Parts: sequence; structure tokens; C-alpha cells
Amino acid sequence: MKEFLLDYYIWLKAFHLIAVIAWMAGMLYLPRLFVYHCQTAPGSEGSDRFKVMERKLLKGIINPSMGAVWLLGLTLAWITEAYTQPWFQLKFLLVFILSGFHGFLSARVKDFAADRNSLSERFYRIINEVPAVIMVAVVLLAVVKPFG
Repeated sequence: MKEFLLDYYIWLKAFHLIAVIAWMAGMLYLPRLFVYHCQTAPGSEGSDRFKVMERKLLKGIINPSMGAVWLLGLTLAWITEAYTQPWFQLKFLLVFILSGFHGFLSARVKDFAADRNSLSERFYRIINEVPAVIMVAVVLLAVVKPFG
């Protein structure tokens, strides 16, 4: 099986990168939607519009792309044995943290949907940077492989 998958390595890697791009696009956009959602009154037409946008972004793009990132990434790590490398282990930890952040954002979507958001616009502006910082570190680790 491993040899069969190795024949498709370049395709797996390409689809992994496509999934990463989609996941990161959503992870960068969702907190920005929360910033704007904070500026609307609960129950208003604007608030309802943001609820739809947030739900569709999470369910239609962020969740499926994260699943693809994990499936393809773990497959690539297995067939290349990258999991034995320190750079990959740190990358894995950062992706795990980013996945936890994904869960945090998912809970916020539910809070906004129920009109019970308790966090400020300023908070969402600050946390909007979290996925970007993690993404930079992950890309550097994957490309440079500094502890190889």
C-alpha cells in the first residue's frame, strides 16, 4: 500500500496544499466576520446575515478542508516517514494547535448563532492574527526543514 501511495506522492502533496490554502483562507476570514458581526445588534437583519455567512464558511469550507489537510498530511507523513524528523514533529504540534483554534472558532459560530457572544470586537481583531502566525511557522518548517 505504501509503495502504491508513493507513486501518487506529488498528487497527494498538491491536494494537501490546496486543502491547506482553503483551510487557512477560512481560518483567516472567520475571525474577521466576527469583528463585523460584533458591530451588529443581535436579532437584526445584519446579524442574521452574518450567522448565515459564518455557518456556510465553517461547514462548507473550513471543516472539509481541515479534514482533507489531516487525511492527506498524515498520509504524506506516513509514506515519506517524515514523522521521524524533528521539524515535522514541531510542524505537527503547530497544526494540532491550529486545529484546537479551529474548534475554538467553531464554538464562537455557535455562540453567535444563539445570540450569546460575550467576546469583544477587539478580542476578535487580536485573535485574527493567530492562524497567520502559525501558518508562517508551519510553512517555514515544511520548506526549510531546519532540524533535519
